[in-house]
Amino acid sequence: MHNIAIIPGDGTGPEVVAEGLKVLEAVSKMYNFEYKTKTFNCGGERYLKTKETINDAEIEELKTFDAIYLGAIGHPDVKPGILEEGILLKTRFALDQYINLRPVTLYNKEFCPLKDKNEEDVDFVVVRENSEGLYKGMGEFRNKGTLDEVAIQTSYNTRKGVERCVRYAFEYTRKRNKRKNLTLCGKTNVLTYAFDLWQRVFDEVAKEYTDITTDYAHVDATTMWFVKNPEWFDVIVTDNMFGDIITDLGAMVQGGMGIAAGGNINPEGVSMFEPIGGSAPKYTRKNVINPLAAICALSMLLENIKEEKAAQAVEAAVISIVKTKLKSLGAGKMGYSTAEIGDLVIDHLK
Repeated sequence: MHNIAIIPGDGTGPEVVAEGLKVLEAVSKMYNFEYKTKTFNCGGERYLKTKETINDAEIEELKTFDAIYLGAIGHPDVKPGILEEGILLKTRFALDQYINLRPVTLYNKEFCPLKDKNEEDVDFVVVRENSEGLYKGMGEFRNKGTLDEVAIQTSYNTRKGVERCVRYAFEYTRKRNKRKNLTLCGKTNVLTYAFDLWQRVFDEVAKEYTDITTDYAHVDATTMWFVKNPEWFDVIVTDNMFGDIITDLGAMVQGGMGIAAGGNINPEGVSMFEPIGGSAPKYTRKNVINPLAAICALSMLLENIKEEKAAQAVEAAVISIVKTKLKSLGAGKMGYSTAEIGDLVIDHLK
């Protein structure tokens, strides 16, 4: 029995999660596994009523689940940062989800914005450190509100934090077993403290993985090559901030936010899976948002809880309808409603 926590969240989050749960119900019957869910109503509406994001008791309860399925966090009536820090970052840090895993895969070349690129050209994975760096929340204001104001934000990188991320990336590259190349993405020429540590750790760990080739790219060059030569990449490992930025570019290269899924991974604990496109409040309750990113996140969740065949079946169904059914991956442009897309995935499962 798999025990899955559900956080539908804000905006279109509940809509896409609902389609993912439809698919979960169907695939569980096909592959003969049982599960139960519990919903945690954390998000903007709750915060506006109670000023509460997610409490410590809920965090402790989340630690007892096998996985977490998240819709989206973000509300137009809540100041930016409150929900993100109070729910997303709090959960990631408390559950020590130190890896953000972002597959970037093109399922239909017609939806790729890059000229002359095919499905085989866009197939890489970003491994983002998810618990340190600039997102640690360390910093201060000095002389706030004056002409001499200084805002300081600290990128906090520990040897332990960097090494466990880098080691995970090497292991993932080996398991993925494609080009078996791992790229460190950083900024060693300017961020001479943080990325000196990253480069040293990367080089040291690489000696243990002689079957994997390695290289390095500055983050600005990485963004250029995502557009010009995405086929160069297999697996990329990087820090929290750079990972946040380049994965959004990766999402566009693979066809848009409607297909982009990610996992917040604790390899020894509870992981959380989500579409990365955010709450998209302007589409709320219009039945036009693309749920495929959430359904791809479900596929990642299924793999994480060791239902590999079910995970592969869900991804295969998504690929099939992206190749043969959809006019676009954009909200309101797919040729189908949100609910109809969920039904299509189930039909292709069968």
